Formats: sequence, C-alpha cells, structure tokens
Amino acid sequence: MDVYGLIGNPVEHSLSPPMHEAGYEALDLDARYVTFEPAADAGAEAIAAADTLAVDGLNVTIPFKQDVFEAVEPAPLAERIGAVNTVDFSGETPRGYNTDAVGAVRALAHHDVKLEGTAVVVGAGGAGRAVAFGLADEGMAVRIANRTASKATTLAAEVDGATGHGLDDLDDLLADAEVLVNCTSVGMEEDATPVPESALHGDLSVLDAVYSPIETRLLRDADAAGATTVDGAWMLLYQGVEAFELWTGETAPVEAMNRALRARL
Repeated sequence: MDVYGLIGNPVEHSLSPPMHEAGYEALDLDARYVTFEPAADAGAEAIAAADTLAVDGLNVTIPFKQDVFEAVEPAPLAERIGAVNTVDFSGETPRGYNTDAVGAVRALAHHDVKLEGTAVVVGAGGAGRAVAFGLADEGMAVRIANRTASKATTLAAEVDGATGHGLDDLDDLLADAEVLVNCTSVGMEEDATPVPESALHGDLSVLDAVYSPIETRLLRDADAAGATTVDGAWMLLYQGVEAFELWTGETAPVEAMNRALRARL
C-alpha cells in the first residue's frame, strides 16, 4: 500500500483527505491519505521521519511550507517561490514542489480563461507569491497589489515583468486587466472584499482563493459586474490534482475528487 498524507498544524479541518481518498477509490489504487500534526517548529524533522518511514508523498500546509524548504531538494518553481507544499519521496532525496501556482493556472483554464494580457494579484503573501509566478510563467503581465505596497514591490522585483502597488491603485490596475486573483484571506471571516466593486467589469475573470465561504463578496460583486467567476475550491482542487498526478503517475479523476471536496464544503 502506498501512503500519502498532509503535515500541518492544525490539520483536523483539512479537506485534502476526502479529496485524495476519492481519487484512489476511483482508480482502484492501493493507497491511503493520512494527516500528521507535528509541533509547530518540527517541520524539517517531520520530513526526515516520513522519509525514514517510507511515506510516499506529503502535502505541506501552514506553518511548514517554508520550514520544510531546507529539508528537501526544491524543484525550480518551488525554489523561485521559496515555499514547498508537496513532497515526493520516490527519489534518493525528498523532492519539494509548489503546486499552488499550477492549481491557480489549472483552475482558470478549467473555466476557459485565456491567460493572456494583464493579471492583477491581490496579496503578496505565500499564495500571492505562488500565483504571481504561475501567471507570469504563462506569459501574463502581472500587477501585484498589497495593503503594504512595499511588500508588493519587493515581490514584483522577483517576478519577471511584474510591478508592485498598493490597494489604492486597484481601480486603475483593473481598468484594462483580464484576470484578477484574490490571494488574501479577506472574505473568509467576514462579508468583506479587498477590491472596490466599482473596479470590476465584464471583461474580467475573477478567481478568489478563499474557499470558505464558497461564494465570497468579491465573487458576488464580480458576477454582478458580468465577470467570469472562479471560486477558491477550484484552486484547492487543482493543487491537489497536481500532487496526485505527481505522486501516482496517473491522470487524476478530477470529477470524483471535485465531488468529494465540494461535499465537505
């Protein structure tokens, strides 16, 4: 039996186990997905222990995405992003990947969004970093907006062709943009949005990385403006799909995994 899993602290509310287990069942794979909750300062030790115990693959979530970076051989994209959320143990040394970037790209592509022109990424934290690199690698001109403008500028200096801005610039940035991705947690705990409703328009495609609630105020505002909307569960799904395919070498049963995920939302 192959053993995959998730390390995080906390992990009890993770939606990854049912999503991955549904994938194994759909393909009749002899595999299980389990969760591990190491101490908050023991991410690197957890990777070493998993390697010793012959675990086949791990997803990595808060607070370990940067901690485990030093304990694995990062793939080129993960190295540029500076964070790891997926570890593969099939080689001589654990290999670290970041599937958040691909998760956002595949979520948008699933909704027939053309990744051309200008993308505005709101937030310069971990998710914002991953999405900015992912969209830039697709050839988009990336504009990063953050509450602290200096953080956006610092990140933009690392991403090819990107520029950094404060949130006050969103009206101007979105006027001729094709894609908007919210990578902040705004909208998760309260009915709020980081983007002025007046800045939204019908030529936008809007992905909100927040998946709880599934319909955020940003997505409601975007829908009212005639924009294409993509909820955060699609990004969560496709980062998991990417890990699934990386570990198993199989084409993931996306529909089965999506049903299992949305049943828990």
